Amino acid sequence: MVGMVAGFSMNFVDTLMAGRLPQKEISLAAIATGGAIWSAALMFVIGLLMALQPVVAQLDGAGNHPEAGAVVRQGMWIALVSAVPFIFILQSGGALLHWISVDGELIPTAVEYMHALTWGVPAICLLLMLRFFSEGSGHTRPTMYIGLLGVMLNVPLNYILMFGKLGMPALGAQGCGYATSIVIWAQLLVMFFYVCRHQHFKAFELFRCWDWPQWLSISKLLRIGLPIATGIFVEGSLFVGAALLIARLGALPASAHLIAINYSALMFMVPLGLASAVTTRVGNAIGRGDPEAARYAGLIGIIIVLFTQTLSASTMLLVPGFIIRIYTDDVAITSIAIVLLFYSAIFQYADGIQICAAGALRGIKDTLVPMFINILSYLLMGLSVGYYLTFNKSMGPAGMWIGMIVGLSFGAVLLLGRFLFKSR
Repeated sequence: MVGMVAGFSMNFVDTLMAGRLPQKEISLAAIATGGAIWSAALMFVIGLLMALQPVVAQLDGAGNHPEAGAVVRQGMWIALVSAVPFIFILQSGGALLHWISVDGELIPTAVEYMHALTWGVPAICLLLMLRFFSEGSGHTRPTMYIGLLGVMLNVPLNYILMFGKLGMPALGAQGCGYATSIVIWAQLLVMFFYVCRHQHFKAFELFRCWDWPQWLSISKLLRIGLPIATGIFVEGSLFVGAALLIARLGALPASAHLIAINYSALMFMVPLGLASAVTTRVGNAIGRGDPEAARYAGLIGIIIVLFTQTLSASTMLLVPGFIIRIYTDDVAITSIAIVLLFYSAIFQYADGIQICAAGALRGIKDTLVPMFINILSYLLMGLSVGYYLTFNKSMGPAGMWIGMIVGLSFGAVLLLGRFLFKSR
């Protein structure tokens, strides 16, 4: 959880500092729209590589450490190949923004931001591979370490590149993208040396030899990873689609949405980290032949997430003005963002339950049905309801947030029901 919150704090810091740039409405909205395309592609890669986590957890539980290391070496090829379309999407992001009729004033800045992020794509793919290997083996400290490292590096790099310090040109939002890319490469190097040298990983013999692609092993990973990737991409599409559709309304609604969704996403890192722990514990229990312990771990995760979401919802309901003042003092942006934070508070429980239940299902390698649940909940329910309320009923950005509430609530009920059914 600490690692997830620290890792996302880079995005949190980016948003805070963009709110201090000249033409802050344009900068915030451009980072929101460009970041939405980055996030959509990243979510699919995360899903593909997340297959390593339950596979490693089950092999670790069964004591097959060298086999787990061999699987991770095949995961490296998935990581490298997936970086190619990721880069292409970012490079052609401007055409996509024109196609969905994003406010033309935002597009040049958003394109510069995406092009700067492109440099970090190979590193983020390899970093995710090592991270899911480490988490699947039950060793989560590296996620925390690299998350904290990212925050410590991101603030000074943003300051230098965005505002033009130490003789550098003031690059604004583009500088934010370059800073992120530099930080990701630093995190990869630290993670690589940590895995190489730490005693915990010796038994896995990860770097014992070089393996060329083995299509049988890769296909087994993809059978688990593709449904996860599709499910996560569809879930992310609800939020990415909301950001891109709200950007059609102009810079002011897009800026307010970015603030509200950025804080919501920061709070979401806690149940996301918990879900990762649940995946590992459930998978480890299955690997050692103890299905009762697997069910228990999943249910305990659901109970814990109710407490974490109570805390996050409370902050949004009780001190929304204070939260928004951290980002900006613009009165027009604040008035919209306060309303959106209220809607965010409503979906906190649904958001926590759905991600924790999905994590438990990943631990038992149940990924295909959850993928269809996500498609039904987030695309057919959430995004369509949000679009209808925003544009057909002229509710503005609030309509998209009501759509998110509908989609997340539907997904939470179905995914929790699926886990209870599968783990009986």
